[in-house]
Amino acid sequence: MKTRYRIALTLVLIGGLLAGCSTADLYEKTVAIPGHSWESRFKPSFTFNIKDTTAGYQLFLILRHTDKYSFNNIWLNLTIQAPGTTAPKSFKFPITLANDDRGWLATGMDDIYEHQESLNNILVNNDISFRTPGTYTFTLEQVMREDPLNHVLNAGLRIEKIK
Repeated sequence: MKTRYRIALTLVLIGGLLAGCSTADLYEKTVAIPGHSWESRFKPSFTFNIKDTTAGYQLFLILRHTDKYSFNNIWLNLTIQAPGTTAPKSFKFPITLANDDRGWLATGMDDIYEHQESLNNILVNNDISFRTPGTYTFTLEQVMREDPLNHVLNAGLRIEKIK
């Protein structure tokens, strides 16, 4: 009787965990920052294919750092190479990571914090959209005064279809 109970409980827990997992509808990739010290010359690149140009997309920057990160923001350059274009579009923007009232504006576990910052306002303001099917490449570059930028663990990109 105890064995059946344990098996049933295990199956219920596994089913609950699987049901609670969410998957990206299109793309998600993070890149480890070598030595947790982001040098400006290290530029993570993310390449993905867009087939459905009728759908709307939500884009997120993913950034993980430790609590020893020294700043309350990060300045980034985002370069986008769209299919059928010869010159990539590039622009610089800040991401606020912390404020005086609430501290880190992220989810955290132990001393590691993860930010998922929407890039949609930045893209809309710069007329970036997925109107052309094909391969897109996004490249991130940190442009802070401190170089290398210590205690940054990962940088990434998440793209979801808007439902």
